Amino acid sequence: MTAASTLTALADRLALADLVGRYAAAVDARDAAALTALFTPDAVLVQPPALVRRGQSAEVSGAEAVVATVLGATAHLHSTHHAVGQQVLDVGDATATGQTYCLAHHVYAGKDGFRDNSLALRYQDEYRRVDGRWLLARRRLVVDFAEDRAVTVPGA
Repeated sequence: MTAASTLTALADRLALADLVGRYAAAVDARDAAALTALFTPDAVLVQPPALVRRGQSAEVSGAEAVVATVLGATAHLHSTHHAVGQQVLDVGDATATGQTYCLAHHVYAGKDGFRDNSLALRYQDEYRRVDGRWLLARRRLVVDFAEDRAVTVPGA
């Protein structure tokens, strides 16, 4: 491997890690425009059946539909906080696959105060390079376990 190809490989890995981090930040900020910019136009989101609302499909296609689904699923919450962890990547020239671990906190108002429904999850992703940028082409959400507990929300 040449020095130039090593630098390219490292730059690709950093760009993919940044992409996943930007997804988490955009969801937490409820920023539809920033979130949409992270997906290919034909992107697909595959959700676990247990998280799908009645009458909706577990698989959603198209960047705008994916964003509407993600933001719609979090709209009722006081806040979210996605803590992104390790990422394992297989990177090619124009496509890549990866798995990213995340602890996703979903804070909501309960009858006795705020609660956090936290999910230990993995994003199983397919990425595509478009006009020199890495984008999410397919995201499959896998939930490993959930925990629901009382939390304190400062200032609320």
